[in-house]
Order: sequence, then structure tokens, then C-alpha cells
Amino acid sequence: MDNNQKKKEAIASRLALARKQAGLSQAQVAKMLNLHRPSISEAEAGRRNVSATEIAKLAQIYGVGVEWLAASDTDSADQNRDRIQLAARELAKLKKGDLDKVLGLLSALKRTES
Repeated sequence: MDNNQKKKEAIASRLALARKQAGLSQAQVAKMLNLHRPSISEAEAGRRNVSATEIAKLAQIYGVGVEWLAASDTDSADQNRDRIQLAARELAKLKKGDLDKVLGLLSALKRTES
């Protein structure tokens, strides 16, 4: 697989992940962009190129950075890494007290795995 295909897969994966994290359906996103739902499905499957304008609009809708959504930081898809990056974005939005609770929960989960 060449680098262009890997990049396309990374973008497709991030599009789907960010949409799901935002709690939106493909139909809802398509309506926001004045597209048909299959256009979103095809983009998330990596079978449709997404324009720079669409990436910018999607980043705004999903509350993520354009650079992240366009996978400018990587050459390949890695869902685990991408999920962690999205989680970090969400954590950064929390109030200090809530962040402390989440970190405490993570510590407790880590201890139970040991």
C-alpha cells in the first residue's frame, strides 16, 4: 500500500471516529453540509476524496483541529492513537475538579488491571 492510500485511510478513520465522538449520524452530518448521506459514508470508507473546504467544515462541526482531521500528523491509520488524541481533546475541556475525577478513575482502572 502506498503512502497516499495510507493517508486516505487515516483521514477516513478520523472522519468516522470524530463524527461518532460528536454523537452525530452520517445523515445529520450530510444535512449540515448539504450532501447526501452516501457521500459521508463513502468519505468515511476512504472511497471518496474530501475537499479542503469539507475538512474545514467537518473539523468545526466535530470540534477538532483541521490538521488532525486531515491527518497531517501521520502517514497511516491508527485507531487507538486517534482515540487517545480525541480523548485528550475532550479531557482538556473539563473543569479541574472533573479532570481530577477522571484521572482518579483512570488510576483505579489501571490498578485493577495489574
